[in-house]
Amino acid sequence: MSADINLEKEAPPWFDYPLRVQPHHTDYAGIVWHGTYLAWLEEARVECLRSVGVAFADLVSLGVDLPVVDLGVRYRRAIALGESVLVRVRTGPSQGVRLVWDCQICLSPDQVCATAQVILAPVDRQRGRILRQLPEPLQAAIDRLQAGQYSPE
Repeated sequence: MSADINLEKEAPPWFDYPLRVQPHHTDYAGIVWHGTYLAWLEEARVECLRSVGVAFADLVSLGVDLPVVDLGVRYRRAIALGESVLVRVRTGPSQGVRLVWDCQICLSPDQVCATAQVILAPVDRQRGRILRQLPEPLQAAIDRLQAGQYSPE
């Protein structure tokens, strides 16, 4: 899997999730530890879904998990303790019920430090099987994201 993201002109707008690098995000040298990027990507996806009306707790109550089934990250520039970053996520091209997320971690929209693509699959929590279709609230949220109708706070 490539971490090169979808740069098509028809791609939905980015959802921006700002944060500042804290000491617990870094290694002994004060550089963001590679695993931190994955946590930031998840936080941004969860907040993006929340911005269109689907809290992660709603998915849990529906009996749905969204495990990562494929992940690729391309690191381009180190990020240091104290820097402000922007985690940017948007839904990518549909792959059936799999949810594709294109992601960037930036110091500014023009200074990209990492790109990633994350693919999630909806799973029935009780049966442990991939769902054949997305639950209606999740599908409606994805449709709103594809149309660029999120409401960042």
